[in-house]
Amino acid sequence: MNITIIGTGLIGGSIAMAIRGFNTKIIGVDSSEENIKTALELGIIDHAMEWKQAVMISELVILAVPVDAARALLPLILDCISDTCVVIDMGSTKVGICNNARRHPRRAQYVASHPMAGTENSGPQAAFADLFKGKKTIICEQELSSTFALNQAKLLYKILGMTILYMSPEDHDKHIAYVSHLAHVIAYALSITVLEIEKDEKKIFEMAGSGFDSTVRIAKSSTSMWTPILQQNADYLIASIDEYVETLLDFKRAIEHKDSARLSELIDEANKIRKVLHK
Repeated sequence: MNITIIGTGLIGGSIAMAIRGFNTKIIGVDSSEENIKTALELGIIDHAMEWKQAVMISELVILAVPVDAARALLPLILDCISDTCVVIDMGSTKVGICNNARRHPRRAQYVASHPMAGTENSGPQAAFADLFKGKKTIICEQELSSTFALNQAKLLYKILGMTILYMSPEDHDKHIAYVSHLAHVIAYALSITVLEIEKDEKKIFEMAGSGFDSTVRIAKSSTSMWTPILQQNADYLIASIDEYVETLLDFKRAIEHKDSARLSELIDEANKIRKVLHK
């Protein structure tokens, strides 16, 4: 089975490593010559090709590029594939790409998905086979995908060790704005703030503990990946930022007014997240 992976970085590379040994020939496509060279050297992919040549000879195409590139490329890929090929994208915004594919004659051969897995590192050198194990993936508009295409996606995610959830593109983007995209904005903002302070206070990073490290870890995430994500999910993300700012101001007012009761209320409210995350 020929599988083309477009984007040989952390996500695409990790998928390639996880599906090794399943009678597959993995073709890598990447705009970065360095990524292709590294993926070949590490044995992550078997061959490298241009995308059009690769998708024409493949039974499965995995689209693991930044969301702006995926949105533009998907219709072109659907134009070129065979009648039996399935295309699955890995993007973390879904409204834009689903809208772009909805009227395409080969829409049924496409599965819109988002595996909820990743690290702050990027590139094929960061890839590892167990990245997805035990994590969740989201499939959107499953009713527009053929049974065959959905079964191929289910098989892929079974091999990756993931649990599948189903939702609309709009619900996906709304919820992901809160549980993922907002967290990245907060981490970026905190990192910028601390770096500004660090210019005058050289000891600040010597004092930083594990709490700071875990909070800003995702601020090291790829600029080329996260800039288009934040732009494509702007409406839902802005709403989530507005709510976060209001809560932050609530904390500020309580601290300014030495309002111990309100601070305790806010912290107690925040502590409820334990019950949600440990279900």
